[in-house]
Amino acid sequence: MKEGKQIAECVGILAAASLLGFVFEGLGFAVSNIITIYVLAVLIISVVAANRFYSLVASLVSVLVFNFLFTEPRFTLRAYDKEYPVTFLIMFAAGLLMGTLTIKLKNNAKEAEQAAFRTQILLDTSQLMQQAQGKEEILSVTAHQLLKLLNRDILLYPAKKGQLKAPVFFPAAEDNEAPADLSGEEREVALQALEDGGFSENSGMENALLSPAGYRYLAIVSHDTVYGVVGIAVGQQPVEPFENSIILSILGESALALENEKNAREKEAAAVLAQNEQLRGDLLRAISHDLRTPLTSIVGNASNLISNEDSFDAETRKGLYQDIYEDSMWLINLVENLLSVTRLEEGRLNLHLSAELVDEVIKEALRHVNRLQTRHVISTESQDDLLLAKMDAKLIVQVVINLIGNAIKYTPPGSHIHIRAARQGQWAVISVSDDGPGIPDENKKQIFDMFYSGANRVADSRRSLGLGLYLCRTIINAHGGSIQVSDQLPHGAVFTFTLPIEEVELHE
Repeated sequence: MKEGKQIAECVGILAAASLLGFVFEGLGFAVSNIITIYVLAVLIISVVAANRFYSLVASLVSVLVFNFLFTEPRFTLRAYDKEYPVTFLIMFAAGLLMGTLTIKLKNNAKEAEQAAFRTQILLDTSQLMQQAQGKEEILSVTAHQLLKLLNRDILLYPAKKGQLKAPVFFPAAEDNEAPADLSGEEREVALQALEDGGFSENSGMENALLSPAGYRYLAIVSHDTVYGVVGIAVGQQPVEPFENSIILSILGESALALENEKNAREKEAAAVLAQNEQLRGDLLRAISHDLRTPLTSIVGNASNLISNEDSFDAETRKGLYQDIYEDSMWLINLVENLLSVTRLEEGRLNLHLSAELVDEVIKEALRHVNRLQTRHVISTESQDDLLLAKMDAKLIVQVVINLIGNAIKYTPPGSHIHIRAARQGQWAVISVSDDGPGIPDENKKQIFDMFYSGANRVADSRRSLGLGLYLCRTIINAHGGSIQVSDQLPHGAVFTFTLPIEEVELHE
């Protein structure tokens, strides 16, 4: 069908040249001008023709047509003028040479265009590989670039730890279908390519493993690690030698990108491990002093009571007991926070959510607050006695304890601490406010960070680890809520956190 169209175009061009020759003859132009018309026709045929054969035939036919139409005797292939044979020969040679040069230029232009296209594909591949995130995206870029280069169906088998995963099919046309037996012989050939680990540039793609469905399989490999296997549909049309080197380059770029991605993941894992080790070191360094101080106080007070109990009056003994109790409760709270931090860092903070009364959670927290609360005035307020929130009650109790404990630590004796619970839309809003010295604005952005204790001095002179508020933020965020700090007017601080409301249907 295509050859018939080419022949019709050539015949049409020669017919148009003949008509134009009759016009020139009628206008009295010289024969040389008519010959030029036929040479131009051969040149045009060389441009539009698919190969050199059309140019050769067109040169010969143009000579015969000129002889038949424009030399005496007319409409015969004879010529009376003895110079015409030389004219015909020159005309044929000129047409043939012009046609040959035109086809050669056209082929050179086509090859240059193809080379530019393939070079652009390589440049695009390099840029896309640099932008790709993750192994799956890199392999997808590889398949799409091969598809763009070859316009052939592509099968991609990702590999992990020496095993092939499920293949992904990239069709060259929308109606193309993947091979039917992807889990049988087709997969066996891909597995063989995985074991072989690719092919050499010298062997050529024609020696790559061929599957029954007509796919040549190549491995994406770097430093003895195979990241995937690519199948290229070749069918009855072998890949050109130049395309063979481009395929190798794309696979090389893919292997390099996958190797870099692997190294980046390993480096990130090593950084996380180092960060965890640093966190453990920081914890150990931070608690060494804080554990030693209250333990020394407990041991000293207990030793005094054991050795000199009879020499102390009742008020002195009660003060020593009070100190022992307060130091013990401080240690308990510290250990609870440390255990929670450990669970957070190891990803073991599992939420057991249920509908809980906010008032009951606050009351439970107040029962656990140490006896320092006797030196402060603590009050509660609730706008809704049946306010229910979706929470892990044990963790929220710890949040409230930490907030109240924080207010007790950083405010002088006699300060007022107010706990308020209210409903705002679909959220339960709980706030803990005090009328202490407050928190400077420059500290508010960092106050929820781990190990941050600010410049405020704790009331009992113990150094704070800066874990309580960090735990509060993490627990509240895990519930889907938020926590923030603001100023209490005229002075003091307000910590406010939210929890999602839980509606309970009553069936009578």
